[in-house]
Amino acid sequence: MIKQLNSLDFPRAAEIIRKSFATVAEDLGFTEQTFPTFTGFVTTTERLQNYADWGWWMYGLHDNGQIVGYISISKIKDTDNVYELHNLAVLPDYRHKGCGKQLLGFCKVKVKGLGGTKINISITEENTVLKNWYATNGFIHTGIKKFDHMPITVGFMEWEVK
Repeated sequence: MIKQLNSLDFPRAAEIIRKSFATVAEDLGFTEQTFPTFTGFVTTTERLQNYADWGWWMYGLHDNGQIVGYISISKIKDTDNVYELHNLAVLPDYRHKGCGKQLLGFCKVKVKGLGGTKINISITEENTVLKNWYATNGFIHTGIKKFDHMPITVGFMEWEVK
């Protein structure tokens, strides 16, 4: 079951994001010294509260009353109903069971219901497994950008509402 989260859920959601992204950091060799702004190192309850204050919609995938997955979306300001997907995270023990696909599908339906025309995402370009997973789920790669303050290349993908 996927439910919208509130501030009481934010500590658990932050923990899920950190645990989920920790495996990515390990796989790609990120540390707090080499990539201090990486989502897995900086996500806190307070940060999630800031996102909520900015108007992000945050959702949790629940299993037996516990949140085991997280996803959020926000409308990109000054666009024609374009949304951005943030921080899809599934606890490692729940991966490869369709949880990520379930969260992603939920957001696609949500954005369509809000009158959205597109969902944008940014990913670690070097994470080819993730890039391929999004492509399998209908996202098209639209470009890359290298930021001086990051040890990665950021990849951009989008999904068009049909």
